Amino acid sequence: MQNLFLKILEEARYNSTKNKLKRNINAAIMTIHIKNPQEIEKMRVAGKLASEVLDFITPFVKPGITTEEIDKLCHDYMVNVQNTIPAPLNYAPDGHTPYPKSICTSINHQICHGVPGPKALKEGDIVNIDITVIKDGFHGDTSRMFHLGETSIQAKRLCKLTYEAMWLGIKQVKPGAKLGDIGFVIQDFAEKNGFSVVREFCGHGIGKQFHEEPQVLHYGKPGTGLTLEAGMIFTIEPMINAGKRDIKQMPDGWTIVTKDRSLSAQWEHTILVTEIGYEVLTVSDKTPSPPAFIN
Repeated sequence: MQNLFLKILEEARYNSTKNKLKRNINAAIMTIHIKNPQEIEKMRVAGKLASEVLDFITPFVKPGITTEEIDKLCHDYMVNVQNTIPAPLNYAPDGHTPYPKSICTSINHQICHGVPGPKALKEGDIVNIDITVIKDGFHGDTSRMFHLGETSIQAKRLCKLTYEAMWLGIKQVKPGAKLGDIGFVIQDFAEKNGFSVVREFCGHGIGKQFHEEPQVLHYGKPGTGLTLEAGMIFTIEPMINAGKRDIKQMPDGWTIVTKDRSLSAQWEHTILVTEIGYEVLTVSDKTPSPPAFIN
């Protein structure tokens, strides 16, 4: 009798824990904001403006310029020409030291969140420029890779395949798909090509807040995770390393680098889930074309 009682008690505890877990999952899902048509239109505007900052800065990204100079050019363009707000400036999540600049510039083995500084870019460098603007209370977030003069074969291949990995992820987006579908194709493609995927940083929901739910992992298993619904907006922004996936944070509290100092690349678009598939919101006149397999 005692054993039966203990068994019943254990089952009750298990069911209670399981139900609590379900409630927690449902609560987390409830925090995902499905955008209405008016919000989607504002996100289109913000996304295009973010992309136009990258169009503007492209001719200036040459050997000899410093990332601090790139930051000032972008800042002035955002504030004085676009009448937008640079979202990264003084951004301080979870007690972080406020981010001191208006954009992120990650060079060579820097993975993400590189803080612009006085060091000049040189021939052969690769650099990611990450732009987030705020327009009428809504965020647009995008990034591109840039080559400084003639870069190495490895650098060219890494940047190209990272771009293709991002688009493979985008191609999975449609109502009813799972977040794990996105992560799986990115990871599978990167690893089959001899590269590794950074795990500690991911894409994210975006809208009135810089970072919203859901988190969009760039690795995972197909058929797992949150089910996508029309009206969701999030970024897909894989960070892919030429060497191992391990990372290290620099003393500035922001810049993340590869632990083995191998090259790293990242591309980013903001994506809307539509009724029939997806729409890329961070597109402008000079946005690079999608890979051939998308058409």
